[in-house]
Amino acid sequence: MKEYIACIILFLLVSCQKIDTNNFVINNKSSNTNFYIHKDSDELVKWAANDLAQDIERILGRKISINYTDKYQPEKKGIYIGQFNDKLIEELPHSYNTQLKNKWEKFVIKYHQDNLFIVGSDIRGTVYGIFDVAERIGISPWKWWADVHPKKKESIVLNLPQNGIEDSPSVQYRGIFLNDEDWGLQPWAAKTFEKQTGDIGPKTYEKIFQLLLRLKANTIWPAMHPSTKAFYSIPGNRAMAEKYHISIGTSHAEPMLRNNVDEWNKVEYGEFNYFTNSEKIKEYWQERISETKNGDNHISMGMRGIHDSGMEGNATQEEKVEMLENIILDQRDMLSKTINKPIENISQVFTLYKEVLDLYNDGLKVPEDITLMWTDDNYGYIRRLSNDEEQQRKGGSGVYYHLSYWGRPHDYLWLSTTQPGLIWYEMSRAYQNGAKKIWIANVGDIKPGEYAMEFFLDLAWDVNSINESTIKKHLVGWSIREFGEEKAEEIADVLEEYYRLAFLRKPEYMGWSKTEPQTPTRITEFNQEESKRRIDAYLQLVEKVDAIKPTISKERSDAYFQLVEYPIKGAALMNYKFLYAQQSFLNTDIAEKESLANQSQKAYDDIVTLTAHYNQNISDGKWQNIISMKPRNLPAFEMPSYHLTDPLPIEEEQRKQPNPIAPIFLQASEYSKAYGTEGYQWKIIDGLGYSNSSLTLFPFRNRTFHTEKPYVEYTFDIEKAGTYQLEIRSLPSHSNNFDHKIWVELNDKEIKEFPLNTKGRSDQWKENVLRNFAAVTCSMIIDKTGKQTLRIFINQPGIVLDQIAISLENSQKYYEIVN
Repeated sequence: MKEYIACIILFLLVSCQKIDTNNFVINNKSSNTNFYIHKDSDELVKWAANDLAQDIERILGRKISINYTDKYQPEKKGIYIGQFNDKLIEELPHSYNTQLKNKWEKFVIKYHQDNLFIVGSDIRGTVYGIFDVAERIGISPWKWWADVHPKKKESIVLNLPQNGIEDSPSVQYRGIFLNDEDWGLQPWAAKTFEKQTGDIGPKTYEKIFQLLLRLKANTIWPAMHPSTKAFYSIPGNRAMAEKYHISIGTSHAEPMLRNNVDEWNKVEYGEFNYFTNSEKIKEYWQERISETKNGDNHISMGMRGIHDSGMEGNATQEEKVEMLENIILDQRDMLSKTINKPIENISQVFTLYKEVLDLYNDGLKVPEDITLMWTDDNYGYIRRLSNDEEQQRKGGSGVYYHLSYWGRPHDYLWLSTTQPGLIWYEMSRAYQNGAKKIWIANVGDIKPGEYAMEFFLDLAWDVNSINESTIKKHLVGWSIREFGEEKAEEIADVLEEYYRLAFLRKPEYMGWSKTEPQTPTRITEFNQEESKRRIDAYLQLVEKVDAIKPTISKERSDAYFQLVEYPIKGAALMNYKFLYAQQSFLNTDIAEKESLANQSQKAYDDIVTLTAHYNQNISDGKWQNIISMKPRNLPAFEMPSYHLTDPLPIEEEQRKQPNPIAPIFLQASEYSKAYGTEGYQWKIIDGLGYSNSSLTLFPFRNRTFHTEKPYVEYTFDIEKAGTYQLEIRSLPSHSNNFDHKIWVELNDKEIKEFPLNTKGRSDQWKENVLRNFAAVTCSMIIDKTGKQTLRIFINQPGIVLDQIAISLENSQKYYEIVN
């Protein structure tokens, strides 16, 4: 869904009623509504055209005719669909050869002489053109996956730019990874949608592949957890991917298209250890490569453990680097001998995930035609991107990005709450540093991550369709398409605040517990004022959700529940559960304490009821087993009990005391002066951070500033001289060499230097990703009252400033900086 949807929900098709040169209407009286497709077109093009025709029929309540022909007849007006070089399209009065020959997945949509032409450079490009038309006439890509049913209308309006539409992807391969499917997608497929397979099989994958095409994606990493049989082991899966022209890849833990957790039989094969059992492992890999040698695949190279673990074998880091280089050479030899292509023309991906990135940083050499797949740290912050030399590699680079995650310090498998502004920033930064070959998002069970998945894939299709000031506009446009214009702004407002509140603390993290190792829940770090403010914020969101609900049309009511009501109410209830328990814990009035404890229990009970409604009632039971309110049964999803059993700690009493002098809170966007250098300038990203208006340096191309450093300046007033604590909060982003730094200067005095990056899975990194900020704190003596001038210098792009606080030392703690 592109930026234009925010201002167009005017619809696209051909008609006999002409309004102006590029504006037409199709209605029940129109006669020129036929589809014309070459009779030898690929079945996928025919399917997509039929799908569009059926949706038009549902909207208008009239039959749309599809004609298979190889001859253009000027007197027969309608919609002509095909590849630029098929016989029907070549006969059209307008030639598309120059625009489309040798182009990748490109399409043109053009009005000419009372006809609409949808022409692609290849099969997928043609299909994307068809679905681009569908979206422009108000048909959601989520019509099946979120029950956004097409609305009936008397007429459909076509509005095209004067020169038509010409579009192609920014990123060559764009797709998703189905992961941690144990509590949603797999039980739903096995028990509800595809009982005959009892797993995620071809019937389920067909719906997934259709969704991908509607979202202009082309790649999948199939589900691969122990709960799910290997993709290639289920009859029909591979054929379904071929039918829908979907490229198949595999995750960082599945080299050579093998799902180890299901397919590696230790009894039969022995240890999954290349140091001691390389011949058996090569036989195992060879079997799959021979089976898939003619497929459209991305081969995952290298080797890790059976699942999400490091390579097996008792070896030093140096020995692992050497062995991994040998493994890749062996794999390439196997590919060369099996697949009838030059090795450099075989798509190979090396995913630098977890310990593999450390091996690469320690000198691992990867052949230059292999695509380097950079990864985030599992919490949305990309760990490394291509430097200038790596950007010249023939294989290019890509990104594997998490929108859902199982692991330490804590999972987020239940609700989808990644702030769109963070997705935009990190993926835009990746693109500007050369990551243009392949983007894969870990989307968990797909639901309830619909919007985040679409936002990610929209960027992958057209990285320039959203900029730092139109992130909210994209959300408004999505809301218009899904629910109509009347309440779209309000829906976008509540969703934006939902994402912002979750950026402060995801619902899954509200118990302040951790996983691997698992710890019990405890009271939050929100002080009493912040706790009340947060409850009130969610109460307001829920009130708005309920007020909007009666205005949603009947055919979209189930979609509203799935896309808006469930995630917002679920997040609110999780916050009520813990915050009311905390208030009960800190309250000394017995009656009030009990009342608050009851409110906490009610929040838990309401999550149960809300989730049961999702699984059992909406869409006539279609989604039974799709949502679990407690994936992995973690403590965060249970009722807390500390407020009923634990004594009140002394430090919590101290936290109640007000500050003698109120702290000064600044948002990073409230600067008085900003100084850029070497073509870089400071800009605000609307919709990112605690403040929803974080500040960073543009463009995002990696560079280190050694002499003149960019800085931003703030002014504030102090009423009383003394010793203060300065806190600067930035996003916990990463640099290639872990060398992000800032310098702080107050009133033209001594400049202090502070490193920002954290390495590995340190305790500080864990805290940073759970709270979404990295803090620089320092003590400073302010010896005069009145106006003060603070300057913050940085050494690289990639540092994102969010909030600043100046408070007396030993003041009351605060979690959120609010003016």
